[in-house]
Amino acid sequence: MCGVLLEAGHHVVCVDNFSTGLERNLSDLRDFSTFSVIRHDIVDPIDLEIDEIYNLACPASPPHYQADPIRTMRTSVLGALNMLDLAHRRGAKIFQASTSEVYGDPHIHPQPESYLGNVNAIGPRACYDEGKRSAETLFFDYQRRHGLRIKVVRIFNTYGPHMRPDDGRVVSNFIVQALSGKDITIYGDGSQTRSFCYVDDLIRGFHLMMDSADEVTGPINLGNPGEFSVAELAAMVIDLTGSRSRIVQMSLPADDPRQRRPDITRAEMQLGWRPNTALRDGLVRTIAYFDKVLSTENALQVRRIA
Repeated sequence: MCGVLLEAGHHVVCVDNFSTGLERNLSDLRDFSTFSVIRHDIVDPIDLEIDEIYNLACPASPPHYQADPIRTMRTSVLGALNMLDLAHRRGAKIFQASTSEVYGDPHIHPQPESYLGNVNAIGPRACYDEGKRSAETLFFDYQRRHGLRIKVVRIFNTYGPHMRPDDGRVVSNFIVQALSGKDITIYGDGSQTRSFCYVDDLIRGFHLMMDSADEVTGPINLGNPGEFSVAELAAMVIDLTGSRSRIVQMSLPADDPRQRRPDITRAEMQLGWRPNTALRDGLVRTIAYFDKVLSTENALQVRRIA
């Protein structure tokens, strides 16, 4: 996203504590004189001269956000509060990256933005689910109370280059396991369904949302309405990598949604947005990225041993 903004001629300040992100992902951007990086955790206040804020802060994969659930909740709630205060002080427009997790394990399929959700407030995923729901509440309260210009999107499963090999989400897990010749682990019987949106399509949706008229506040679903079972995804990854990995089943985690697919009618009507990248095409690009990353890491490991 920083790259797209820079290419469009913006000055960009990236604020990150790198708790889950990789600083090396920014290496190609440091040649831009209009780009700067501040290592900071938005749980603590910060003051910047800015016109727009994209708040994407928060671990997004279950292994990462469950590793420190209290910190996850603090990032979602206190971090959002600090960013909203900054936007209010500077008269800035502010974007919130919310999540399909606000719908929980849905009783309505596909999920429209009007669906209020089925979330377990005391379950192991609640630190993320309820943290993001609370952040949405804060955004709309700031809009009503202070007239703040807000933009809220709900992101469905997204994948693509620059993910961490240990990200913990299903696409990266399957690709890394397949490329490493390890068993591909499916939780449950693999019949649960997900939608998978390629990162370039998602970022395009971000910018359309931020540039939309002030009355377009969201929340707006951004995701690919194509629906695939986890077992179908595993088979596709094995086929595209040429791996001999076996598929093994493990017990289903608590509160894992059985179905997840966005209703993107609002995005189509208000933003003119829909994803363009087919799952197979996006996987080919993502596999090529992980193949390069794993080859580099293996080469470094060999040098260390030598």
